[in-house]
Amino acid sequence: MNLTPDSKVLIQGFSEFIGATHIAQMQAYGTNVVAGVNPGSGGEQLYGLPIFDLIEEVVDQFGRIDTTIICIHPYQVLDAALEAIAADIRQIIIISAGVPPLDMVRLLRAAEATDTLVIGPNSPGIIVPGKILLGTQPSDFYTPGSVGIVSRSSTLTYEIAWELTQAGLGQSISVSIGSDAIVGSSFIQWLQILDEDDSTKAIVLVGQPGGDREEAAARYITEAIDKPVVAYIAGRHVPPGKHWRQTGTLAAVIGLDPDFGSVQSKLTALYEFDIPVAERPSQIPELVKKSLG
Repeated sequence: MNLTPDSKVLIQGFSEFIGATHIAQMQAYGTNVVAGVNPGSGGEQLYGLPIFDLIEEVVDQFGRIDTTIICIHPYQVLDAALEAIAADIRQIIIISAGVPPLDMVRLLRAAEATDTLVIGPNSPGIIVPGKILLGTQPSDFYTPGSVGIVSRSSTLTYEIAWELTQAGLGQSISVSIGSDAIVGSSFIQWLQILDEDDSTKAIVLVGQPGGDREEAAARYITEAIDKPVVAYIAGRHVPPGKHWRQTGTLAAVIGLDPDFGSVQSKLTALYEFDIPVAERPSQIPELVKKSLG
């Protein structure tokens, strides 16, 4: 991973998922956004960025690119991501929501074969407070520190960061893995990354209804994570059988156990493995402080 201010960042596509404000915020934060790629607009300037038709043209001018942020129509994401992988870009952040599941399956096969880290779809990206902002997270909510955040949510991610900041607890890394039905990196991958990160002393895991990612994470925390972890599961009052966005659609279609993906299923797994769980976001700082002793 290269999450430092000198890493070169590319924007692929421009749509409602990203705008001038987000790009200006990244640049003001010190993120090295070198160019944009928007087929048919090569040679133009957009939001202060030189625009190219192809990634290979960007590489020819600026050298190897570390991270690309994809912000195009969801049905075009696969082609854009495969172009990035072919250009040897090994960190891909997909802001766009609603990428077709079969496209994600194809993308994840290519990513696995090339050791490429994919964040999203439907993710506001990553922030290393005080160092680099990759995506649309509001940097004002964050302050440098030692608490890592890994979340499936978007807005809830920065709400929890703000709760920590107000309590005097800065953050080391904050990432939203995305809330589409199929996403790139997992809770387990990011728990490992944060566990190995020297600047992270405690981890906050933020889940929501749908799928079994939180249940798998709970087992993994007990088996492999040495640092303290505090969890929060959103949607405690979601009516039974209801799911957020695409997260529970697959489970409903194939007829899994009615409790599969429910908030109660996730809470049961976390309690079983003695992982502290906050009842509301405002309780998270208290639990983090307690976990740090």
